[in-house]
Amino acid sequence: MASSMEVWALVEWDRPLRKISQPIPQPHGTDVVIRVTHVGVCHSDLHTAEGFYDIGGGKRFYVKERGIQLPVALGHEILGEVAMVGPDAGPVLLGSKQIVYPWLGCGYCARCGQEADNLCASQRGLGTLRNGGFAEYVVVPHPKYLVDLGDLDPAVACTFGCSGITTLSAVTKVLPLPPTSPVLLIGAGGLGLSAISVLKALGHDFIVAVDVSDEKLQAATTAGATRAVNSSTPSAAQRILEATNGPVIAVIDFVNNSATAAMVNGLVGKGARWVQVGVMGGSLELSLVGNIFKGLTIYANITGNLEELKQLVELAKQKKLAPVPVQKMPWDSVNEAMSLLKAGKVSGRMVLER
Repeated sequence: MASSMEVWALVEWDRPLRKISQPIPQPHGTDVVIRVTHVGVCHSDLHTAEGFYDIGGGKRFYVKERGIQLPVALGHEILGEVAMVGPDAGPVLLGSKQIVYPWLGCGYCARCGQEADNLCASQRGLGTLRNGGFAEYVVVPHPKYLVDLGDLDPAVACTFGCSGITTLSAVTKVLPLPPTSPVLLIGAGGLGLSAISVLKALGHDFIVAVDVSDEKLQAATTAGATRAVNSSTPSAAQRILEATNGPVIAVIDFVNNSATAAMVNGLVGKGARWVQVGVMGGSLELSLVGNIFKGLTIYANITGNLEELKQLVELAKQKKLAPVPVQKMPWDSVNEAMSLLKAGKVSGRMVLER
């Protein structure tokens, strides 16, 4: 094995990634070193590379305040082969193909003890605070964060570590509902299509997709959405109410900016569950008394936990989870892939292959 690896690293904020060379990491303790074969490209990668999030009111949250140090390899939807294992890792089969859970916590706090690493206050996630899948090799600190690929398509399964578990976690926040009760999905990109797949896998029948792109709405209809509404028209709110037999009682917002939040706030009825997923940014002024009178529940969903990854993989292995459409590109085309994603020219998920 060579002593160095190729890394597409974020070297400067808001600049294209640059290919650099770094030593191949060596495993210690319970570490497992994965040779990356597939990695998804996510909107979160775009925000991290840009260096900030819009938190509303003209303010920005700069990701360097999370402790991110450059250079770092982004990419958190990771799949690959076991290349090396540490002396305390236990029986992990070399060469086996594994889906990686990337949202690593500190490993010691109460949240981590509950296997809710995604809620740990001291994150050390892959593709953010530690090298992710845009590096040739990735260190996973314990084999419990690996889920065996089995006979699944690796280009689809690599997306489970972010878009897959994010949508499963969001969907379970609006369920249970009768299968014929409408669930409204704002955004018909990769996450929206994944949510349709998850809802159908869980036996839900009535799904209304909303987007500003007719092309993406057609993809949502093909994926199984019951109805589709283009929200770029002035009458969008009324058309959504008609499509959902409104008022809306279950909505997942995969865009989650000031405009979509204001629209949703005007659509939800009594007892509604509103799940915010996207990080496009902005703010919304809410009436606290109005929320009480509506009995409104608002969830802020941040990825998903390890158990949700296992549940999702099991649904896929049982052939209940329809695969999301994937646009494949060579691993060295990472900057082109991120540009296409930023321009909104990706239907489904973008995956890089080595």
